[in-house]
Amino acid sequence: MSDLIVRPAEPTEVAALLDFWARAAKGTSVSDDVAGVTRLLERDPEALLVAEQDDEIVGTLIAGWDGWRASLYRLAVAPEYRRRGIAAALLRAAERRFTALGARRADAMVLDANPEAHLTWQASGYEREEQWRRWVKPLTEL
Repeated sequence: MSDLIVRPAEPTEVAALLDFWARAAKGTSVSDDVAGVTRLLERDPEALLVAEQDDEIVGTLIAGWDGWRASLYRLAVAPEYRRRGIAAALLRAAERRFTALGARRADAMVLDANPEAHLTWQASGYEREEQWRRWVKPLTEL
């Protein structure tokens, strides 16, 4: 896709990104709201990558780096644009970002109930680690 652009999201795109995720992403997050995405962009303006074609958002990936872990979230591609290399382009951009920041490994959050996503991650060289499970505690109720 020679006309595909991968770039950091802009603060003015928060509403469009939330609409995109509602249509293209599987699952939801407690941070899927204007305040959550705005906080992400304020904290790390280059963390939320957008794939754009013809001025349209066709994919996203959050590539968060905290100085210790390189974490990937919200890999989503518009259904009508899947199987065109957009996810791979987003992952390459994230991996370049992480390498430049000094990261040694990237970790991805992938829904168990999304086998289509498992194939995408495997095709990009990622492996599932069976010995780990995610533990969470909502902080919004504190």
